Amino acid sequence: MHLLLFDDPAIRPHLLPLTFTRPVAALRCGILTIAEKWERRLAPSSVGYLTQPYLQAKFPAGHVAGPALVVNGAACPDDLLARQVLALRPGQGLYCGETLVAAHLADASKVAELIQDGLEVRQALEDVSVIERPWHLFLRNGAEIRQDFKLLTAGRTSQPVGDAHTLVYAPENIFIEEGVKIRAAILNAEAGPIYLGKNAEVQEGAILKGPLALCEGAVANAGVRLRGDNTIGPYCKVGGEIGNSILLGYSNKGHDGYLGNSIIGEWCNLGADTNTSNLKNNYAPVKVWSHAAKRFVDTGQTFCGLLMGDHAKAGINTMFNTGTVVGVGANVFGAGFPRTFIPSFSWGGAAGFETFKLNKFAEVAERVMGRRGLAYDAVEQGIIAEVFKQTEEDRVWDKVS
Repeated sequence: MHLLLFDDPAIRPHLLPLTFTRPVAALRCGILTIAEKWERRLAPSSVGYLTQPYLQAKFPAGHVAGPALVVNGAACPDDLLARQVLALRPGQGLYCGETLVAAHLADASKVAELIQDGLEVRQALEDVSVIERPWHLFLRNGAEIRQDFKLLTAGRTSQPVGDAHTLVYAPENIFIEEGVKIRAAILNAEAGPIYLGKNAEVQEGAILKGPLALCEGAVANAGVRLRGDNTIGPYCKVGGEIGNSILLGYSNKGHDGYLGNSIIGEWCNLGADTNTSNLKNNYAPVKVWSHAAKRFVDTGQTFCGLLMGDHAKAGINTMFNTGTVVGVGANVFGAGFPRTFIPSFSWGGAAGFETFKLNKFAEVAERVMGRRGLAYDAVEQGIIAEVFKQTEEDRVWDKVS
């Protein structure tokens, strides 16, 4: 059966800037994206996304005629929830309170009408983990690493460490995929599992503490300290100190500097000695900018660092204050603390900003993606152009000039 992962309109705007460039289900939490979690548990014949029109070229809906399971892309499944979804009959919807988690539709081509007209309601047997705000990703990450670890490794045998100079604690909680290279590192999985994805690399002196996911092709640079509850997404390179953070993929934090309680999008780069504050001096709850509310909102969290959209860059020695939100394609540099909301396609820092024009942005994106053998093609360009348009009002300096 076809699986359709939909963006809940009550949730997606609150996950910006991360969801400017992807559906909610394409967010990574734990080892896998939310979409991958559902795909592995439901084993559908095909997978599609119901998302913003400008994203559909990259994330298509697929074949929507006929029966389908329609699933909320913000819901993180476990085995019990997956069984409840598979047990739904046509016309039934599974809810957690007022939130639609999943529905079985006989004709997915009429998905909007069928959901609006009402479904036969079934309530979930337990609370469902729903990612409703960006900080929910790092709050949930340790638990999701544990669940994904079980899902990915059940019945399988790990590759050996294969290096006599690497120290290993709780080896039963470590899984190593094919092609992983480890040299003179410390792997401590006593507090949670460590997953090393295909062709990942752990260099000399690296300290890895679980729960941790070092995904396919990712590199833990020499001397890096990964403190736990971290996900280093595919093809990322990391150095310095990182705690309870997620790098979604293809991003670099290759040098010294601290990153904590943070979410970093794809194709980002944090220059040497970039530091993020994740705790206010007065220990007060952190407030962050909400694109949905158009104001700063209280996270209710004592710890919250940097929330950064795709293709953003930070120069060397950049300092990010607690709870800073950086939009898509921003380029931040210079001395001092920049503002705690940096709109998409900003160019500058504490001294002020101007707009990073699309033609200049494209030059950088082509170079950055080309280094990884990927193209900044017409589909990517279309997405970026639409995000640029949608975020014009945030770049207030353009209104003044």
